Amino acid sequence: GPAPACVLGIDLGTTSVKAALLEGAEQGQVVVESCSRETQAHASSLEAGPQGMEQNVWKIIGALNECLAALPQQQLQRVSHIGISGQMHGIVFWKRDKGCRWTECGTGPTFEPEEVSHLVTWQDGRCSPTFLSSLPLPQSHISLATGFGCATVYWYLKESPDFLKSYDAAGTIQDYVVAMLCDLKKPLMSVQNAASWGYFNSRSKSWNTDILKKSSFPVHLLPEVGDPGSVAGRTICAWHGIPKGAKVGIALGDFQCSVYSCLTERTDAVLNISTSAQLTVSMPPGFQPPETPDPSSAVSYFPYFNGDYLAVAASLNGGNVLATFVDMVAQWTEELGLEVQQSAIYTQMIKAALAQKDSKLLVHPTVFGERHIPGQLASVTNVCVSDLSLGHVTRALCRGILANLTSMYPVQCLVEMGVRRVLGSGSALARNEVLRQEVERSFPFPVVYGKDVDAAVGAAMVM
Repeated sequence: GPAPACVLGIDLGTTSVKAALLEGAEQGQVVVESCSRETQAHASSLEAGPQGMEQNVWKIIGALNECLAALPQQQLQRVSHIGISGQMHGIVFWKRDKGCRWTECGTGPTFEPEEVSHLVTWQDGRCSPTFLSSLPLPQSHISLATGFGCATVYWYLKESPDFLKSYDAAGTIQDYVVAMLCDLKKPLMSVQNAASWGYFNSRSKSWNTDILKKSSFPVHLLPEVGDPGSVAGRTICAWHGIPKGAKVGIALGDFQCSVYSCLTERTDAVLNISTSAQLTVSMPPGFQPPETPDPSSAVSYFPYFNGDYLAVAASLNGGNVLATFVDMVAQWTEELGLEVQQSAIYTQMIKAALAQKDSKLLVHPTVFGERHIPGQLASVTNVCVSDLSLGHVTRALCRGILANLTSMYPVQCLVEMGVRRVLGSGSALARNEVLRQEVERSFPFPVVYGKDVDAAVGAAMVM
């Protein structure tokens, strides 16, 4: 008989693009091929300066094209459905009739961005607490924070209104890709991504248009909203060999897809440590979040699938803290007239920390702040002469990342929720044995490390 259809899952992450091909098998869907490419898309922000965090959309799409070109053509030709996830909160602007142009490449038609802005990412820091407090109060269960799409639009409205006049569409980076593949005249956004932008009521599944209009917000930029798991459209061209007319799902949140790829029991908690870090449990069926947020609460409720919610402690400090430490060490060695590769520093610091089972140093690693306490930065205390080695500091840093996360979602709360085990996932956990040791030290439950736990796989599974 004919070869079975494949589902393609794509995740447009903070540092890399991933693609995974899934096929149906007796034991369910299995990953038959996958590919990852670093985007190296960081771009400086002309308007926001050092507080801005932007990425070059051309480079992100370039990495996506490289990923797809590396997958077997024979299997891409059997793709019937495409699921796409990506960074939540962030925003990219484009011109509806000039969002991209289709060109020929070695593997068939593909698209390139045309009149498209930089992606202002979830890590963007241009909206100060003072600026955020000047904005109208949203009718939403999620507190507004810097890096949220709607907050960024308000910033442009105040600081650079001419910028907004150049565009008539906006969405997350994953919404942009779906809109280009399906030639959507108006972008379509899932409830998951809409909630991550702010000014969205998850109960009524609608934007706070009345509140936004009163403050001259350009509501024409807001996408239409649909349910996660629904189909947004069909591919308008054969794309890297994927047939024209393949169904494309509405774009999803990378976090929800990561959880979906591994969460099978409601008694599981999922711990993900990649660039940032999250600890999450699924709420009981029928749970509804409070009408208004508690700005001081470290736990948020993210829309999941089928009307369910996840309780999430979403920390801004994860693998990026370790990367910042490596950067610092590299910079110091360079200033001393030496040159050491960052990869070598990372390897050596993990090796050194494995030799130090304990450290009296206390590192509070919130170098990127936290949404519920943006003003609180990192600190190091309990410093003594005996604990200043690279191993002691690295051990304390890894322990601090976990301590920060469990202060946001205390272990006792997990026990009360009926959690029986922790599923560990994410690139930082996969690469770092010291971090895994600290995870096992932090929880009274068994910890299981997920295989192929990632958003690209989750996005495909949803389809």
